[in-house]
Amino acid sequence: MNTTTLAPPAATPVIGVLASLALATLLPSLAISSANVALPTLATAFGASIAQVQWVVLAYLLATTSLIVGAGRLGDLTGQRRVMLAGIALFTVASALCALASTLPLLIAARALQGMGAAAMMALTMALVGAALPKARTGSAMGLLGTMSAVGTALGPSLGGVLIGAFGWQAVFAVNLPLGLVAFALAWRCLPADRGQGGATGFDVLGTLWLALTLAAYALAMTRHLGLLALAAIGLLLFLRTEARAASPILRLKHLRDPALSAALAMNALVSAVMMATLVVGPFHLGGALGLGAAVVGALMSVGPLVSAISGLPAGRLVDRFGARRMTQVGLAAMALGCALIALLPASLGAIAYVGPLVIVTPSYALFQAANNTTVMAEVAGEQRGIVAGLLTLSRNLGLITGASAMATVYAAGGLPLSFAIATGLLVVAIGLARRAK
Repeated sequence: MNTTTLAPPAATPVIGVLASLALATLLPSLAISSANVALPTLATAFGASIAQVQWVVLAYLLATTSLIVGAGRLGDLTGQRRVMLAGIALFTVASALCALASTLPLLIAARALQGMGAAAMMALTMALVGAALPKARTGSAMGLLGTMSAVGTALGPSLGGVLIGAFGWQAVFAVNLPLGLVAFALAWRCLPADRGQGGATGFDVLGTLWLALTLAAYALAMTRHLGLLALAAIGLLLFLRTEARAASPILRLKHLRDPALSAALAMNALVSAVMMATLVVGPFHLGGALGLGAAVVGALMSVGPLVSAISGLPAGRLVDRFGARRMTQVGLAAMALGCALIALLPASLGAIAYVGPLVIVTPSYALFQAANNTTVMAEVAGEQRGIVAGLLTLSRNLGLITGASAMATVYAAGGLPLSFAIATGLLVVAIGLARRAK
């Protein structure tokens, strides 16, 4: 197998590398959060139902989730900078196609292409941190990436609303065009060159296909029809059988038997499911149980992403100073405390009983993410950075998808206390995993 590593030239400024990776992290999260707010407008523009226009979001989500591991592996084989540039280019072109789409099917197809580009960007940002920056700055860099992801999530709805009001729904997608061009220019100029030519001759096409179909079936099962779980299970069995026989598998199964990596992936999924509870359950509780207006609910729901955005960089510095493994446990413990408070505080306190503890949960999540990602990416071999970064991002996405379905069901059955009692329990399990992985 040809392996490709990065050779950072001495002249490449660290600030340029960080800026290019930060923008490559911002764009995918902005693309998903800004599109959500456009769905009612799209339904009117195309004369479609909400169920139909939701495929504008689902097509993007399915593409990123199903292809992210393959994109990371392709980066390991052919060059991480090369695949990053290709991903940014595809994302940018697809954004233009979205803005030009004249029918809903064309828009959905363009969003799927945009998601394919985003998969490469999401998979390789963390890989390039490990390859292009000194280990002493890994935590700070991971904190910056977390900040940019949170900024995209928080900024998307408000920016999308302004753009739609001023220029129409097309502007939600067109805004990515200049941003994508800037991201491509920065990555071209600042990311260190791939050493060696590499080659995709060892790329496991069949394994990638089975994995993509399995993940797509699982994502659809969680968002649309639970019956697809059987299809996902069949796909998983076929994927494992293919990988066991492949000469150059997309995922060497022995890596999943590594206690540290498997624990990091499991913790990432558990914590992401908990964070999705705050996004899914919060609006129902604030708007339904407490009877607050839509504007107030929107303002209160923005508190979490804003606090997360502000705390990303300080969290990264704490990781660099005190160590990633220690900060992983601190972040998980603080998250568990915040979730337990949400479950236990009396409803008579109103919105403060939810938003107050959320101010504990969200910066603790930023600390966990920076620490957990640093632990994994600082120790992985160069030729495996892309695939491992893809697995980290995949575990987060699967946690978010599962949490969205499961936590909404739990809330409907038992309300806010039960939802966050279960969330606290998930975090206790994550703490146990963190302690065992020491």
